[in-house]
Amino acid sequence: MNTTYDNFGNGYSASEALPEERASFIRKTYLHLAGAVLIFILMEAYLITSGAGLWMAQKMTGGYSWLIVLGLFMGVSMLAQWWANSQTSKPMQYMGLGLFVVAEAIVFLPLLFMAAVRSDGYELFAKAGITTLGLFLGLTAVVFLTRKDFSFLGPILMIGGFVALGFIVSGIVFGFSLGNIFAFVMVAFAGAAILYDTSNILHHYRPNQHVAASLSLFASVALLFWYILRIFMGSRD
Repeated sequence: MNTTYDNFGNGYSASEALPEERASFIRKTYLHLAGAVLIFILMEAYLITSGAGLWMAQKMTGGYSWLIVLGLFMGVSMLAQWWANSQTSKPMQYMGLGLFVVAEAIVFLPLLFMAAVRSDGYELFAKAGITTLGLFLGLTAVVFLTRKDFSFLGPILMIGGFVALGFIVSGIVFGFSLGNIFAFVMVAFAGAAILYDTSNILHHYRPNQHVAASLSLFASVALLFWYILRIFMGSRD
């Protein structure tokens, strides 16, 4: 097959690249993911210990405020992903990743404050973090060891995402709790998203898309952590 290569790595996927280039892409993706997670943790630590974080969390949870926050978060997420997938500007790619990390940090505030005020709050953070890390490593190992292409999960995740969003909006509007069953379903959903994202890293992303790949993985890991933390919190109530 005669494939045209350009300076940005367009026209071929990482799976078709030379071994050194493919390894560099994978290494950069996971280094950027680790950096995003570290920045997220540092931001949350600062916001939780500052008055600004508490004020923001209170404003986000009054009345229909949470519905507005979710709507804004979805809009910011789409913008961040568009920037991160830019093929012409590296700074724009990093702006997209940074914007998404900041948005996630803000959205997480109410849940983290709910956990932090409990006597076992920091224990919950640690347990949820370790569980998330363990599941993430296990799912990543499945993809890297089997080399299976999980791209078929894409349409399933899209439909499942809309269904989940419908339940979340209904819960906010009609004032009912979705409960632990929904949280367990969403953990499975986030796990499937990690399989899908990791598979795309091996089979479909281009060698210059490490920023976009790390953003997608970060989003899935954050979703997984959110619902694992919700399950641990629910089990203590």
